Amino acid sequence: MTIREFKMPDVGEGLTEAEILKWYVQPGDTVTDGQVVCEVETAKAAVELPIPFDGVVHALLFEEGTTVDVGQVIISVQTEAGAGAGAPAQEAAPAAAAAAPAAPAVAVEAEEPAAAARQPVLVGYGVSTASTKRRPRKAAAGAPAQNGTAPAAAPAAPAAAPVLPAVPAQPSGERPLAKPPVRKLAKDLGIDLASVVPTGDGGVVTREDVHAAAAAAIAPQAVPAASPAAAPVAAPAVQAAEVPASARETRIPVKGVRKVTAQAMVGSAFTAPHVTEFITLDVTRTMKLVQELKDDPDLAGLRINPLLLIAKAVLVAVRRNPDVNASWDEAAQEIVLKHYVNLGIAAATPRGLIVPNIKDAHAKTLGELSTALSELVATARDGKTSPADMQNGTLTITNVGVFGVDTGTPILNPGESAILAVGAIKLQPWVHKGKVKPRQVTTLALSFDHRLIDGELGSRFLADIAAVLEHPRRLITWS
Repeated sequence: MTIREFKMPDVGEGLTEAEILKWYVQPGDTVTDGQVVCEVETAKAAVELPIPFDGVVHALLFEEGTTVDVGQVIISVQTEAGAGAGAPAQEAAPAAAAAAPAAPAVAVEAEEPAAAARQPVLVGYGVSTASTKRRPRKAAAGAPAQNGTAPAAAPAAPAAAPVLPAVPAQPSGERPLAKPPVRKLAKDLGIDLASVVPTGDGGVVTREDVHAAAAAAIAPQAVPAASPAAAPVAAPAVQAAEVPASARETRIPVKGVRKVTAQAMVGSAFTAPHVTEFITLDVTRTMKLVQELKDDPDLAGLRINPLLLIAKAVLVAVRRNPDVNASWDEAAQEIVLKHYVNLGIAAATPRGLIVPNIKDAHAKTLGELSTALSELVATARDGKTSPADMQNGTLTITNVGVFGVDTGTPILNPGESAILAVGAIKLQPWVHKGKVKPRQVTTLALSFDHRLIDGELGSRFLADIAAVLEHPRRLITWS
């Protein structure tokens, strides 16, 4: 028997720590290669971590709610001697003698230190070119223990990763060689591993291979955006906690989604020159159309709401004003025009407000857009939004009206050109055909980057959105 250690992997681009949200296993539970053992939250998203070997859980080194640095051991597993020789390589870390049961035959098995850097990826362990050869290590006597096991040593300093020569694609009919996290990444990105050309030793598919295949799939359609999306406008509500009646202050740690939101909003506010314009409009016809579409048997089972038609109006306005769909490349001093729309939708979640986006929203039918919206919101509320879903957004809609708010001045997501705030739709007195009548009225607020969009273009774009919502037949005549 040996005790193997699983370290906090590199689960995000440029991130160095993650918070353990939930353990799915407990000491004594049997685990198998590829089984998800815990869920962690980085500054970008919640990610499930699979274990890379078989065995029985020996110890959980950190409790739920603890923030752990990348490279620290988070769980130890008792395995059969010599089992899991093909598991992913990790850096070595000593463990305390107190961590293991009294059986003298049980030794702590650690892996050789990585000789090359772990390149940041979205999900999994990071890329390592270290050999998978392992050697047993004696437990360090007298080391301090946490939850019965010693904490891991700091990860080794990174070094440049060598470029590996490409090998032929997987032979037809054979199962592609890839580690469980790479398989999960390919599944999340919709990539068939059999079609990926492997570059790893022995024909193993790496994360870089999967990302390259994904990039090749979208390359003919679009130029990738420069920066990931972040949450706009509002800070998440603070979860209620029991506070003594005598307490005068409560301190809340800034971490996870809230931390990256704060950093992104400060960076956006002081980098992009914001301009906000407003328009108040009569959306009575749009509300009638929403009801008619709900009653349409051809759309049975789809979620039809005002946000769906507002999103469609934005896409029509982008088609009429394509220059609004752009980003600013500071390094190259270029404006990058996007010929696709990844439409961000702000979604409230238990961990705060995030902005996943609908990829290639411009190419979707009304039914497809409805399905994408429903899936996006449901996934976000369940806390399962992946980092890829929040990257490469081009424009964003934030619906502050659901809180009864009339309007606001939203802050741009970094890398995006505009964000539309939709206010509450209310029955108000309105001059209609020369008479004052009760009509459904709302206010739209458009914030945009004045480096990319001047006043004329921004005004035309906002006016076109309003025109579609006032007379929704333009969804057909302007398409």
